[in-house]
Amino acid sequence: MTFEPPPFALPPAAPKAEERPHAFELFGRRVEDPFAWLKAENWRAVLKDPSALAPDIRAYLDAENAYAEAALSGAAALRKTLVAEMRGRIREDDASVPEPDGPFAYYSRHREGGQHPLICRRPRTVHRIAEEPEDGEIGEQILLDGDKEGEGLAFFEIAGAAHSDDHRLLAWGVDTKGSELHTIRVRDLDTGEDRPERVESTAGDAVWNAVGTAFFYVALDENHRPARVMRHRLGTDQAEDTTVYEEADPGFFVNIGRTQSGTYLTVTASDHETAEVHLLDRADDEGPLRCVARREERLIYSVEHWGSYLVILTNADGAVDFKIVTCPLDATARENWRDAVPYRPGVMIRHLHVLGNHLVRLELENALPRIVVRDMKGEEHTVSFAEEAYSLGLLPGYEFETARIRFTYSSMTTPAETYDYDCVTRARILRKRQTVPSGHEPADYVTRRLFATAPDGESVPISLLHRRGLALDGSAPLLLYGYGSYGTLMPAGFRTNLLSLVDRGFVYAIAHIRGGTEKGWNWYLEGKREKKPNTFTDFVACGRALIEAGYTRQGRIVAHGGSAGGMLMGAAANLAPELFAGIVADVPFVDVLNTMLDADLPLTPPEWPEWGNPAESEAAFETILSYSPYDNVAAKAYPAILALGGLTDPRVTYWEPAKWVARLRATMTGGGPVLLKINMEAGHGGAAGRFDRLEEVGLIYAFALMAAARAAKAA
Repeated sequence: MTFEPPPFALPPAAPKAEERPHAFELFGRRVEDPFAWLKAENWRAVLKDPSALAPDIRAYLDAENAYAEAALSGAAALRKTLVAEMRGRIREDDASVPEPDGPFAYYSRHREGGQHPLICRRPRTVHRIAEEPEDGEIGEQILLDGDKEGEGLAFFEIAGAAHSDDHRLLAWGVDTKGSELHTIRVRDLDTGEDRPERVESTAGDAVWNAVGTAFFYVALDENHRPARVMRHRLGTDQAEDTTVYEEADPGFFVNIGRTQSGTYLTVTASDHETAEVHLLDRADDEGPLRCVARREERLIYSVEHWGSYLVILTNADGAVDFKIVTCPLDATARENWRDAVPYRPGVMIRHLHVLGNHLVRLELENALPRIVVRDMKGEEHTVSFAEEAYSLGLLPGYEFETARIRFTYSSMTTPAETYDYDCVTRARILRKRQTVPSGHEPADYVTRRLFATAPDGESVPISLLHRRGLALDGSAPLLLYGYGSYGTLMPAGFRTNLLSLVDRGFVYAIAHIRGGTEKGWNWYLEGKREKKPNTFTDFVACGRALIEAGYTRQGRIVAHGGSAGGMLMGAAANLAPELFAGIVADVPFVDVLNTMLDADLPLTPPEWPEWGNPAESEAAFETILSYSPYDNVAAKAYPAILALGGLTDPRVTYWEPAKWVARLRATMTGGGPVLLKINMEAGHGGAAGRFDRLEEVGLIYAFALMAAARAAKAA
């Protein structure tokens, strides 16, 4: 595709944030923070009501938004073209494959032109439970119409929808600000009307008791942390709700779920390296919570129920990449755990799925996933694929007494495929293949896996995608994506949006850097706390390896990462700005030191195991100070930078990118431009509507194309 991206149209002067003297001292070090005033003192109120933002802060953010729009104004036509292309690759009336549960099969779908999902069901018929539904087909019942519910709202997102066991009621959570303060409502599925009760300030998920007279939810505390499990009885006010569990440690978040058997509510209190699980019989919702095993530092476990046993996925006894153990229901303490699937170094068990007669696990070896099925006799077989790099995922179902599992498969060239798999007959049935309405020919593209050598000798995987026939002469621009935190794996899956870059000559690459789990749990451990700098040097090493392999050249890489990956972007900009034509930092966690010192912020105490606690540990303070992007901006040239944030984001607060951009502008000696775009009506995930999201992607891709073209001209 031949194209000529427009240049940046920079106004004569960029916004200049006032520097207001502010500093603190800790461990004998003085830290200057002249843009601290951009943090709203009433940030809790702003999450609930964005109009509460102080006028001087709002004026600065508005000026930055106007400057960014002006700088990108020449790309208006390009952005419109990109959005049209990406929308043209979406099947607008798409639907999930129905999932059976008793007399019904449940699914979600979108209507043509609709922004939000419709939650639906239809009567279950054996020969049709897995076929794609047709719009308006006989028997369909629309339980929740997202387009109707979100009409007229600047932000609307359904957090979850759970039907009661008797299929009469639907508990659904909704966020209308982007601040993740969810309201749970209850819909009567016979009448289609919501009951009058509203349960406010929740995490959004609900788990019903067995008879559908009450549901459990997680309440957020005054600092926006999920801290208490509550029981709400239908027909009562929220003020009458009963506390089922309350977590005293602010460093532990609480979440709820239900075992695949449906017998138990699970209450999990955890941080990033320790977990504790409690069970409650859903048939006796006023009964006692039972703790499976008391928390031990760095002991992680999750629980499923299987007959008279519990099946537990854990890292106990040095099982770094996890193992599966069992124990009797009436004797769940650690000393009663017995290995069912022993620990095997280098083979990471990522997910456990338990059915009536089968134990299914998703595991990872040599950065490639596979599904392993074990029957009651202990016999195993494997489900895997042959591509060089691909993504594989198990989908949770409603039913327990079944031999069927459902999984998805895709690669960077292969659209997503949904399969049903019979664990007894081993029949693999394709239920759905992702359609690309505008057309897609996998043979026109190449996906590969390469390896970069990190400064300490580690081998870092890279997954990449490009058009077939690309000349490996270093002339291509390249978008390098990275995350590398919390043990999150970046799958090498199919994404239609990327074709808009790749078809314009870009190479797209994912750097599977330390801090993720692509090479097992130890890959994560080697990229956290005192070893966090490995994440950044791995990313830079990946960029240099791609240059050496001829995929691009220095100064033609556009780096992209979000949230903790946005911190990576800031660190990479400080470490090796010469590598990059541009950097896109999406909701970037760049003010690491200040955030980790503020114990009132929602995520800070639970994040200390990930980054270290700089308030109590001098070593943690020095490590974080050494890489925190905001604190390490230097007087040098930086590449073009686009920083994106959300005003009501409770995870990475808006002031992090705002402060970072202000310090970059005040300190850098050349390069740029540096642009800041704050969504004043959304939070961490950006726009909620599926087409509104494309506008944000179009902005990012237009910036990447403009930055790469500018760098090519300057070379």
